[in-house]
Amino acid sequence: MSDQTFITLNDGVVIPQLGLGTWRIGDDEAVAVVREAFRLGYRHIDTAQGYGNERGVGRAVAEAGLLREEVFITSKLRNGEHGFDETLRAFEGTMERLGLDVLDLYLIHWPSPAVDRYVESWKAFIRLREEGRIRSIGVSNFNPDHLERIIGETGVTPSVNQIELHPCFQRRDLRDVHAGHGIAIESWSPLGRGNLLGDPVIASVAQKHGRTPGQVAIRWHIEQGLIVFPKTGNPARLAENFNVFDFTLDAEDMARIATLDQADGRTGPDPLLFP
Repeated sequence: MSDQTFITLNDGVVIPQLGLGTWRIGDDEAVAVVREAFRLGYRHIDTAQGYGNERGVGRAVAEAGLLREEVFITSKLRNGEHGFDETLRAFEGTMERLGLDVLDLYLIHWPSPAVDRYVESWKAFIRLREEGRIRSIGVSNFNPDHLERIIGETGVTPSVNQIELHPCFQRRDLRDVHAGHGIAIESWSPLGRGNLLGDPVIASVAQKHGRTPGQVAIRWHIEQGLIVFPKTGNPARLAENFNVFDFTLDAEDMARIATLDQADGRTGPDPLLFP
């Protein structure tokens, strides 16, 4: 097994820094993909209500033969379930599908500002953590004003914020806000939805280290203390993505990759506009 690295969150929970994203992996396919990921050494799986594969992920966890404390499972609250009571009901559904007694990390998937009930959901998250149902609670796609509001109204700071972040969309200003609150960042779309794989700068750095462009991009996240979970259902790519713990990028590499940042580098929805 590769030497996985870990990050300690602001609530003391320890999370594997590299995991597997499961967006657009169907429920049936998820069983085989997650089982193979476990075989390769992955121990962190990221799913969501909205992905429609919690049951498949849960089945793979049950069949893996691993100790529960060896596996870190994240899921997320669907947008249509915002609200205090709605969140509590949605969480029970997630746990039934996953087949777990305790969830490692639960996130509000999007703030959905047009609905404006994310503070109510955050209060339900706090209740569930206090009851021991969730080890760590966080958010996803929250902007600084969303973060300040839930912290200000509840006194509870999220452990993580999962946001789109990759070399072409490096979010330096938002990362400073997170650092000020001790909030860890999880990078979704860490390869820019595959666009980075053909980038000449990434390709050049990969050639220098005898690695693939995908491995260089993943390593870039790891060396900056970001939590990263590239998504793939391909067994060869699963192995490739996890084989990133035996090389490092030097200062010159990091400086070259820093030049790729673009103000319009977003590939996914804008949280202010997403329902």
